[in-house]
Amino acid sequence: MFIIQSYTTAILFCIITMLCWGSWANTQKLASKTWRFELFYWDYVIGILLFSIVSALTLGSFGNEGRSFIDDLKQASLSNIGSALLGGVIFNAANILFSAAIAIAGMSVAFPVAIGLALVLGVLINYFAAQKGDPVMLFIGVGLVMVAILLNAAAYKKKNVGEQKVSGKGIVLSLIAGLLMSFFYRFIAGSMDLDNFVSPVVGKMTPYTAVFVFSVGIFLSNFIFNTILIKKPFIGEPTSYTAYFNGNFKTHLTGIAGGLIWGLGNSFNLIAAGKAGPAISYGLGQGATLIAALWGVYVWKEFKNAPKGTNTLVTAMFFFFVIGLALLVYSGS
Repeated sequence: MFIIQSYTTAILFCIITMLCWGSWANTQKLASKTWRFELFYWDYVIGILLFSIVSALTLGSFGNEGRSFIDDLKQASLSNIGSALLGGVIFNAANILFSAAIAIAGMSVAFPVAIGLALVLGVLINYFAAQKGDPVMLFIGVGLVMVAILLNAAAYKKKNVGEQKVSGKGIVLSLIAGLLMSFFYRFIAGSMDLDNFVSPVVGKMTPYTAVFVFSVGIFLSNFIFNTILIKKPFIGEPTSYTAYFNGNFKTHLTGIAGGLIWGLGNSFNLIAAGKAGPAISYGLGQGATLIAALWGVYVWKEFKNAPKGTNTLVTAMFFFFVIGLALLVYSGS
């Protein structure tokens, strides 16, 4: 299987993760013009599962190093399979709430609040589970990211005077999603032998196998979580599976593309975790907030016609995000 051999390559993979995790929601924005996000989300989950299968049967099976996907899956212990599955269930619960927050509050709000919170808590959880990297630089970087999140919240509040009811629901959903999302990565990482991808401990899984099991957890739990949401949505009228199957090919393909993009980022992040460490790998990946904010501000124009001073807050947010993420990279070098 393909294994990263250097810290530099690991950081490159984390940057790709950042781009993928910060960009997939554009497919939801595109689909939302004619498609409910609850229906979009099924295609998104299918895209994640499809990518995990393709990745496992290609990068996870070719080459002379490490266990191939099928052999690795056969020897994995039930406890480690269960850990990765649970990670998928937790992620799915968090991501459905997060997708709802995007539909209500927009990318430039949902990403900084939900993913920003997930970044801060997730880095702490993953660092104390597997201490790798300079803790001083790591936590200063996380602190600067937290400042960026607060600046974004201030900019959003300034922009949305008179819309507190809608924005309040979006922010609450974002906070709950961020809290849940901070835990899912630990369960996947715990199912792998992060110290040795070449000859993993018996019972532990390679990142390719762990990603596949994790994706199965997302897919299976979606029959419960998303069915509930289809019948009792956060906004709008209930929809149905009949409406899903009546969707056209292009609409379904948009959602699947979103899942493929997120799945690519997730796979690259876990492949990088062996060299960078889970805290740094996860933290950089969740720098997706910065990418999403750029999309929201400059492409989707979510701060268009905002009051004077809002752009200053947004610019300061970007500055603190960039410096904070740079310190995360430095902490592992």
